[in-house]
Amino acid sequence: MAKAMREPTFWILTALAQQARHGYGIIQSAAALSEGQVKLQAGTLYAALDRLHAEGLIEVDHDEKVDGRDRRYYRLTVGGVAALDAEVARLAQNVRTAGRQLAARPGRGDAAINPDLGPATA
Repeated sequence: MAKAMREPTFWILTALAQQARHGYGIIQSAAALSEGQVKLQAGTLYAALDRLHAEGLIEVDHDEKVDGRDRRYYRLTVGGVAALDAEVARLAQNVRTAGRQLAARPGRGDAAINPDLGPATA
C-alpha cells in the first residue's frame, strides 16, 4: 500500500493538476478547492515546493516579472501526476472501506451511506 501523502502536499499537487500556478495562486487554489478547509501559509508552501521539486513531482514552468516582482510558476511532472493519482486511489479505497463499515453498523441502514460515494446527501 502506498504511503499516505501529507495534506498540504495533496492540496498543492491538486492545485497544480489543471494548470501551472505561482505560489500565491497555489495558496488561493488550495483554499478554494478545499472549500476553505486548507489555508497554506507561505513558509509551509515554499518549503513544500522545494521538497516536491527535489522529489521530481513538480517543475518550474516559467518565471515572470509582475509589477517589479518575480513570480515563479510550477507545474506537475509525470511523476507528480502519478503520485496524485495514487493518493486519490488510496483515499477512495479508504472511503469505500469506511463506508462499508458504517453501512454495516446496526441501525444505520442502507440510506445512511453509499460506500462508493460517501455520506448520503439530502
